[in-house]
Amino acid sequence: MKPTASKAQESEATSIAVAGGDYRDAMSRIVGAVHVVASDGPAGAGGATMTAVTSVTDAPPTVLICLNRTGRLNALLRANGVFSVNTLVEGDENLAGVFAGVGGVDHPDRFAHGRWERGATGAPLLCGARAALDCRITQSVDVGSHTVFFGLVEAVRIGDARPPLLYVDRAYRVLPTA
Repeated sequence: MKPTASKAQESEATSIAVAGGDYRDAMSRIVGAVHVVASDGPAGAGGATMTAVTSVTDAPPTVLICLNRTGRLNALLRANGVFSVNTLVEGDENLAGVFAGVGGVDHPDRFAHGRWERGATGAPLLCGARAALDCRITQSVDVGSHTVFFGLVEAVRIGDARPPLLYVDRAYRVLPTA
């Protein structure tokens, strides 16, 4: 007869921790669309370059974004209650860099780069974005080092179908369109 593992041994075997560096290396191989997530309101304006944006449902239209809990944008979103998701296109690499913190440009000053308009919620929308979603936060959940923000999409702006900017292998890439 074959020995069997106890429930405790099975649980221990399946809960082996993955090293953070290994996890980040694996995630770097997953292609992500590049977005600038932006907010404005009582706490001020801010924005960051992100790939952690996902559709949740279309009824009601809802997206989620994941932000580091210690980042300044996290506090701004909590206080402002709104955000936009602006999908970048070929040629937006410098803008992505600015909103990723390259050059040390402070959050409010980042909006001097690109052309921005106010959305229905008051969140900044990037003119020329492939798509822009104007969202009101409905829920947030802290998970590990990050907060998952759920946003009800209150308005959508569809831009030109220009080649999208992607991020993979720790570098920007462009997906040619037909």
